[in-house]
Amino acid sequence: MKNGKIVNRLLSLSVSGLLSLSVAVFMSSCGVYKKYTPQNEAPNDLYGNVPEEMINQQLKQAAEMSWREFFTDPLLQDLIDSALVRNTDLKAARLTVEQAQASLKAAKLAYLPSLSLAPSGGIAGSYGSSGMSAARYSYSIPLQLDWNIGISGSVTVNKRKANAVVLQAEASREATQANLISTVAQLYYQLMLLDKELEILIATDSLWDVSLETERALWENGQAYSTAVNQMESSNLSVKQQIVDAKRSIQSTENSLCKILAVTPRHIARNSWGQFELPQRFNAGVPSVLLENRPDIKIANHTLEEAFYNTAAARAQFYPSFSLMGLLSWMTEDFTTDPGALLMKLLGTLTQPIFQQGKLRAQLKIAQLSQEQKLGDYVQTVINAGNEVNEALADCQVAKEKDVLYKRQVLVLKDAYDGTHELMNNGKASYLEVLTAQESLLSAQLNEAENMYNGAIGIIGLYIALGGATK
Repeated sequence: MKNGKIVNRLLSLSVSGLLSLSVAVFMSSCGVYKKYTPQNEAPNDLYGNVPEEMINQQLKQAAEMSWREFFTDPLLQDLIDSALVRNTDLKAARLTVEQAQASLKAAKLAYLPSLSLAPSGGIAGSYGSSGMSAARYSYSIPLQLDWNIGISGSVTVNKRKANAVVLQAEASREATQANLISTVAQLYYQLMLLDKELEILIATDSLWDVSLETERALWENGQAYSTAVNQMESSNLSVKQQIVDAKRSIQSTENSLCKILAVTPRHIARNSWGQFELPQRFNAGVPSVLLENRPDIKIANHTLEEAFYNTAAARAQFYPSFSLMGLLSWMTEDFTTDPGALLMKLLGTLTQPIFQQGKLRAQLKIAQLSQEQKLGDYVQTVINAGNEVNEALADCQVAKEKDVLYKRQVLVLKDAYDGTHELMNNGKASYLEVLTAQESLLSAQLNEAENMYNGAIGIIGLYIALGGATK
């Protein structure tokens, strides 16, 4: 009981003596506790020369759509599902988030004191002329407390900085997921394009086989020269070579997709290419939508937040630190004869930096410059994001306009080819005219398919540029 009264008095004197000083230090360091205000401003002309009415009509819901709502092809959805489960880069991003969350948990627990128990025991004796003296046993069971009160705000700052790192990791995972979904979709549509091109080449090969046989018949009847047959056959062989190349490109693209899916090479099930149309689901939107959804802007914002708290942590080093140490120990020399003694001690320490060879000022200056740099990085990230939206919108618009032109061109050249081939059958057109018509039609058909693919890639790019595919 006596020991307990001593401890209570010691606690009263130590705590009351340091309380007023701690409050004064806390008030002087209130600026350290200031919370970061997220950046959310964007230039009025963020999207460049894109008409405001286009933005208002086409962009609102795109960023809020889940990837399942955006990509409605069931086979593509299956591929994306598989990629989200198996892709190693995404798994690594998830592990990074878990690591950051573990660090945040440790930062939160820094508010609590640490306790340690270090029991010890010993035996002592002496050996003289009369022999071994009686052994003496001693035991000590100390319970030690260390508590950094953190009145300068360092603990709070470290916790908030750790939370910013978690948010960065989560945004990075979102970026990895969006890039993964975008890549899978692009490769899927590339396979559809290659299938379409292969279909065009095979159909062209069949038509050119007929033209070659016609030219041979004319040569055999003395109505054409052998050079015409050779030119026809050479063009026909060129198409057959393109068919081989197209099949190889399909295999290579399938292998690339399999690597992303983390599976062995295999055939990728897919649908045939449908009619290209710019989705009408893009309606309404403002720059703030872009800032709220794009992972890279989130990362830049939270990186700036981390730099903000690094500056606060450097500033906190100028203020005193207060730590409380306590010891509760039971000691005895013999369990049987000595009831033991209880030792209790409480010590409060207030440490104020005075001269640190300029290190504290240098650290603060470095942290402030780093924060300024991160602010510049954030602004540039927002500008880059607006540029990406501008480019994606332009790609979609160009593909839409060219699609009408290519369709008309293919129709016109198909009529020209049919007419020229009919004239050749009647001996009224040369093989050069037929070759020109054939090659022009094939080129237009392949260009139309390529433009359809470019339009699809533009739509995917716009969806990702608006922060889509993160949900």
